[in-house]
Amino acid sequence: MVLIARLHKFLTATADEKSRSHTIFWLTLSLTFAAVYAVLGMQQAFSAEYVVQDDARQHVFWMMRFVDRELFPNDFIANYFQSVAPAGYSTLYKIAATIGIHPLLLHKILPLFLGLISTYFCFGLCLEMLPVPLTGFIASLLLNQHMWMTDDLASTTPRAFIYPIFLAFLYYLSRSSLLPCLGAIALIGLFYPPYALVAAGILVLRLLGWENGRLRLSGDRANYLFCATGLGVIFLAMLPYALDKSEFGPTYTAAEAKQMAEFAPKGRNAFFRPNPVDFWLTARGSGMFPKSLFTPVTHCVGLLFPLLLFWRSAFPLASRISSKIWLLLQLFLASSVMFLAAHATIFKLYQPGRYTAYSLRFIIVSITAIALTLIIDGVGHWASQNATKFNLKNLVALITIAIIAVAVVLYPGFVEKFPTVGYVEGKMPSLYNFFQQQPKDILIASIASEADNIPTFSQRSVLVAKEYAVPYQKGYYSRYRQRVSDLIRAQYTENPAVLQNFINSYGIDFWMLTRNALTLEYVEDYGWLNQFDSTPEAMLALKQGKIPAIAPAITSCAVFQNEILVVLDASCIVKLGGS
Repeated sequence: MVLIARLHKFLTATADEKSRSHTIFWLTLSLTFAAVYAVLGMQQAFSAEYVVQDDARQHVFWMMRFVDRELFPNDFIANYFQSVAPAGYSTLYKIAATIGIHPLLLHKILPLFLGLISTYFCFGLCLEMLPVPLTGFIASLLLNQHMWMTDDLASTTPRAFIYPIFLAFLYYLSRSSLLPCLGAIALIGLFYPPYALVAAGILVLRLLGWENGRLRLSGDRANYLFCATGLGVIFLAMLPYALDKSEFGPTYTAAEAKQMAEFAPKGRNAFFRPNPVDFWLTARGSGMFPKSLFTPVTHCVGLLFPLLLFWRSAFPLASRISSKIWLLLQLFLASSVMFLAAHATIFKLYQPGRYTAYSLRFIIVSITAIALTLIIDGVGHWASQNATKFNLKNLVALITIAIIAVAVVLYPGFVEKFPTVGYVEGKMPSLYNFFQQQPKDILIASIASEADNIPTFSQRSVLVAKEYAVPYQKGYYSRYRQRVSDLIRAQYTENPAVLQNFINSYGIDFWMLTRNALTLEYVEDYGWLNQFDSTPEAMLALKQGKIPAIAPAITSCAVFQNEILVVLDASCIVKLGGS
């Protein structure tokens, strides 16, 4: 009985019942787990010389211009990704480069700091809703497990910053701390602009309240102050994006996108799916609920939250839940409105699913942590009643608490690959070194998958690569698509003049081929090529047994080769075709 009572009191003591050291203990434990997970992720990041997170190959490679201004000169792809990078995101990398931190190094160490900051604000936010330090610990632990079982945080792309910054916004808003809240709003606009609109929605919703069964305007003047100043900051943060006249715009309309293979159900950026349930609820990009919402599966306990409130008499701590928990409902409503607005303006506000994905994760983490705390409190309270010695109730309570502890703390040990961070290891160091030794202004033509790694590991420009096929802005993708089509046509044409003209028109210096690239099987199996206009023409030529004009150059113009690839000198190809 004494053991259960002490354990129950230790676990469920509220922040105002214990000394500050009790809260510090749980916060320190939370930060410790966050650091451990980050170190595990960094072990993968630094496991080999050529390692980079998958999505960072899009968003970080061009930042090497901050280290060497001569890199990627007139690079169409680098210019595009630089143009779409949020101002705060690119500025952070630029400042780091200025003080000697290489972009590829920064992208590997940033997750540690982003994770720790996210942990702090997640812990604090949950204490605002239920002042039990254990709740903050569970929430931050679940959040960290989620962040390291998906690749958002490890990517250190703009979406990685939504965790610490938006949690900071929610935390300061719940505490009515005006200036820090406004600072967080400004950072949202600088690092992940779409969620500035979600923040705006929350501020507006806080002007409304439910009183005597009716919806009324809030009587709290602070809500009006936060809304007016917050919207002002959001306006200033979003103004540069509204005024931007990028050469790569506009976005494709819904009608245009529906005609594109890229957005078809089997396309690389599948969006328009025939099943309406899938399209609206679970599909990536278009669906409201991310498939990783219940990752880890302990998040499912959050579904019990309404039942625990219904039987609140059995869970005494339920009475300590603050009205600040309504912030989660406001977050859900604001995100849902933006989700529908993004669907109504297809791609102008980017992918609709992005507006609910992170919000729902914050919500499910919070209510799961509160639900688990209520369950621990409920069984502890039940076992402590009318008992003077250890009995069956005590045993049930201990087993229940032990199961929760194992499920929450040791969950990653049951996951086959934890952390799951999406790092990509370059397997061809000699290839990367070869290109690094070439002039900085070279342009490499290739449809080989290894082209995805060349800009990052060799810091040299590629004409196209699958990794950079981002089909949202017409000014970029129409030109990109034309490049791919022209490259496919030139690689498989039997006419040397077409091949020579392509090389001269685009200023190609090197041509990289996989050893089986000129076979029909290669074209048929490489699904990415199916969405380009010149692919059927190439397949037909190969079926007819026509020999591509570039074939003789494989033996005559090779300047680098290994078991998988061969690199050809483009000037040699031109001379060979003219002879």
